[in-house]
Amino acid sequence: MRPILKIFIPDSENSFVVRKDTGDSMKNSWHYHAECEVVYINNGCGTCLAGDYEGHFESGDVILLGSCIPHAFLFESKYLNNGDGQGEAIVAFFQPKILGDAFLSLPESIGIRNVLELCKRGLKTTGTTKNEIGGIVEEMQGASKGRKLINLLTILQLIAERNEYEILASHGYSFTTKKLNNDRLNSVIEYTYVNYRRQIAVEDVASLTSMTVHSFCRFFKEKTKKTYTRFLMEVRIGQACKLLIEDDMHPGEACYICGYNSISHFNHQFKVLKNQSPLEFKRNYDKTYGRFSIEKYVG
Repeated sequence: MRPILKIFIPDSENSFVVRKDTGDSMKNSWHYHAECEVVYINNGCGTCLAGDYEGHFESGDVILLGSCIPHAFLFESKYLNNGDGQGEAIVAFFQPKILGDAFLSLPESIGIRNVLELCKRGLKTTGTTKNEIGGIVEEMQGASKGRKLINLLTILQLIAERNEYEILASHGYSFTTKKLNNDRLNSVIEYTYVNYRRQIAVEDVASLTSMTVHSFCRFFKEKTKKTYTRFLMEVRIGQACKLLIEDDMHPGEACYICGYNSISHFNHQFKVLKNQSPLEFKRNYDKTYGRFSIEKYVG
């Protein structure tokens, strides 16, 4: 099921939107938008979808979603208007360029810049950071315009400093190419994104760096904390998830499109990363998507 594009238009006196959703207003479809989004779950629980991630959320959770990542929050029916309780979520939408290129290029802003890059895959805050940011988001509702902007900066900086978060969607699904301060590594990563559909030998990528295979493997592991084979697998399986979810593709077809010439090998690597087979993954998501057309999540 392809996500729906949603467009948010702030009024002329505000550069970003902070709103409170309660009850039935918390119902939403599988969608995406150009804006980044900070979601604070004040009261409620359910299932969060973000790219190829599916996981539980509950009261107190704070989730940061970057520009254009497909997502949905499926609240349990008891938190909607026909249930026993009243759910509540506070959401702040802002353009990724709201702070300006000049500000983001400052050396002092490198942490915030990295957070905005990482949140393209979705971030779920953890530890004490989650509780602190939740309070700041609540404060933003009644804050002055200048204070709202300061609060937003504080949220991004806290995430950058604390490193208390879980990345949601897989690297391959989001398909972002974060530029690293290393030309050789960038060339390998970009080459992989362009060529993952065909067979890639380690010798091919090692030659891009003018290294021997042994030196390249050591170099890549040192820089990324994973082997090149693992990285290639993550890219291929992440893209396969995208085909299964958004294009309703059969696992066998996705297997060959993503560079595998053996379905058994594809199934094995998929299970290594997702703890389920491609068919199970697709069925679980299809079951979830089916709920979008059944009383808008109320079943």
